[in-house]
Amino acid sequence: MNASDNITESQENYWSKIEKSVLAPILTTEMVLGVLGNGLVLVVKVVCKDHFQCLYWLPLFSLTLSDFFCSFLIICGSLLAVLSEGQISPWCEVVSLLKFTFITSSIGSIAVLCVQRFLGIPSKGKRLSVLMAVACVASWCTGAIFGAVPVAFDWIRYDPAEMLCAVFWESSYSDMMVYILCAFSISIFIPFLLILSCSILTHVGFGKDVSSQGDLSSITPLLVILYLFCYAPFAASELVLLGRLDLSPSPEWLRSLSSVMAYLDCVLNPFIYCTNKDFRKAVLILFRNKGRSVLPDPVLTGITRLEI
Repeated sequence: MNASDNITESQENYWSKIEKSVLAPILTTEMVLGVLGNGLVLVVKVVCKDHFQCLYWLPLFSLTLSDFFCSFLIICGSLLAVLSEGQISPWCEVVSLLKFTFITSSIGSIAVLCVQRFLGIPSKGKRLSVLMAVACVASWCTGAIFGAVPVAFDWIRYDPAEMLCAVFWESSYSDMMVYILCAFSISIFIPFLLILSCSILTHVGFGKDVSSQGDLSSITPLLVILYLFCYAPFAASELVLLGRLDLSPSPEWLRSLSSVMAYLDCVLNPFIYCTNKDFRKAVLILFRNKGRSVLPDPVLTGITRLEI
């Protein structure tokens, strides 16, 4: 039985197992919280940046931007697919490409953040900071390239379990293995090793982190733990696929769980930002000013004595 037969059977019986009434509210909640939460974080980072300290702002900004677009485009696409029971071309291919782009940019941004903290390289003021900026951009570009490959070779099919269009294989196991191993080695495995090694070394005291305890980058361990937890089902789903020589996809429940948990990461990240005291104050300042221009408090820089 090839992948097309599996997809057909899945479309016929999957919605009898998990009704729209369960998935639609979950995706709606994740989409609304993700868009509003990450949108608020982006506004605070731009408008109220003088009210909190963040030495490693570039990878955090890249991560939030990725989460915002994922919430606005990917989760919204999944919700529409649940309600309409499918996705049509070319939106089908676009969603598949963007999903892998956002996954890669997220883990790439976290990896850059961990490396910056370990080496003590702020996002401005040093030559190496330019290299960190290039690494963030490279993570976006790498995700777009690997996301475009299945589209170019017409490997994309709608998967009701993942609630969006995904990669299905109909040719050979060797093609699938080469693509997945290359994509995971470059886009996932290398950033994962950097995250794990730099986090451990920084935690045990070998890092050169120059940020203060109140710096926004102090939330990095929570971001790392949440990312690894939420994307564990996605990694498990791909590993199961690699272990099946008949090219059959991983179980439907695992594919659904991988999508819901990946979306959950986008939703919870804004709450992690708000665990930082100064960032919470910046959010309150933004609401207190009700959209007006937020200026830093005046600072006395000199005194001029007038002779009478």
